[in-house]
Amino acid sequence: MTSRDFLSWSFRNKISIEYIQPEKPIQNAYIESFNGKFRDECLNEEVFHGLEGARRKVEKWRKFYNEERPHSSLGFKTPLEFET
Repeated sequence: MTSRDFLSWSFRNKISIEYIQPEKPIQNAYIESFNGKFRDECLNEEVFHGLEGARRKVEKWRKFYNEERPHSSLGFKTPLEFET
């Protein structure tokens, strides 16, 4: 059910879905790396009590990740520092 809804939404919004080969996560290494960090640094560390609370906690983590947390791949700058 969720997959059909997602595909329908993406079609309506003219978003092309590109699939990786099964058992080949390295084809999408960037997002796999991000997903691991998001899971380890946010999802595994928080308790969510409802959608609004989850939104607040995820937004707080997103701001930290982009504005305060240094990234080794960016020369230990934050994405915000690297961008400017």
